[in-house]
Amino acid sequence: MVQVDRLAVGDAAAASRWDAFVRACPEASFCHLSGWGRALEGVFGHETHFLQATQGGQITGVLPLAYVRSRLFGNSLTSLPFCVYGGVAAADEASARALEEAAEALARRLDVPHLELRHTTRRHPDWPEQDLYVTFRKAITADDEANMNAIPRKQRAMVRKGIKNGLVATLDDSLDRFFALYADNVHRHGTPALPRRWFEALKREFGRDCEVLTVTSPEGRLLSSVVSFYFRDEVLPYYAGDDEAARGLAANDFKYWELMRRAAARGCTLFDYGRSKRGTGPFDFKKNWGFEPQPLHYEYRLYKRDTVPQNNPTNAKYKLMIAGWRRLPLPVANWLGPFIVKSLG
Repeated sequence: MVQVDRLAVGDAAAASRWDAFVRACPEASFCHLSGWGRALEGVFGHETHFLQATQGGQITGVLPLAYVRSRLFGNSLTSLPFCVYGGVAAADEASARALEEAAEALARRLDVPHLELRHTTRRHPDWPEQDLYVTFRKAITADDEANMNAIPRKQRAMVRKGIKNGLVATLDDSLDRFFALYADNVHRHGTPALPRRWFEALKREFGRDCEVLTVTSPEGRLLSSVVSFYFRDEVLPYYAGDDEAARGLAANDFKYWELMRRAAARGCTLFDYGRSKRGTGPFDFKKNWGFEPQPLHYEYRLYKRDTVPQNNPTNAKYKLMIAGWRRLPLPVANWLGPFIVKSLG
């Protein structure tokens, strides 16, 4: 018999057992770790429901969920907000079905308009899905020359341009330089920034598996920075920010090359470039690196709505809002942003 109960993410012993299953389960990802639940609760106040299936006292499946309440964008139950991946990770189909049934029962009890499960493979062809996001994942080796040669010629030239420009990459213990670049970057794009305390929570939760790499000019000018996560044999560049001068100096290309090189030296064999929306600049940038887009299957169970929600910057109805946000002074945008972005995820 499969039993499903809720993990208390603050219970260190129980969370450790959860994380041990996640690290051993091929279907699980970095986004399934319990630290995301503590960060979501502590920073945004979201109610988390990390469901675990057990058989004979052993965990056989997990499904991390968060209940997001928003007057602006509507309530939802999602696995998992602010995460590229999520959904069910289980050792057998019986556990997977039990977890999904429990999630649907919870969604009805919470009276949410929809349940969203972020899978990498299609589980429910009869459920509506968000056909917008893709991920980019590619194997890397311990051989720097082989990794360099695997980058298409034009993009490889940009990496070498960054090297020729004498750019410098360093690991930061502090989030100061990253956050300055990140907040300015998203403001220029007209979207609210996540609060600094969110990044502090992730760094606290994931320790040495959360790394900040920052690129400067030879003179020390701040150009580009990325927060990356390490999971098993994977490296996941996750949050990034660039100065307006970064493109001309090829700092963005140099940054990711340095991250790839360092990750390979650390023993990683897979570079996960993360999620992008189809038809955007980041999509093209990653494809130009020789990464092939792999569709993400964000599947929805609709209860009180007829269509999949489109709470993203490509939605035309947010065009005026984005234009207005760009005109806000940066300190005002940084203060106001967390009240809005907490409901997006």
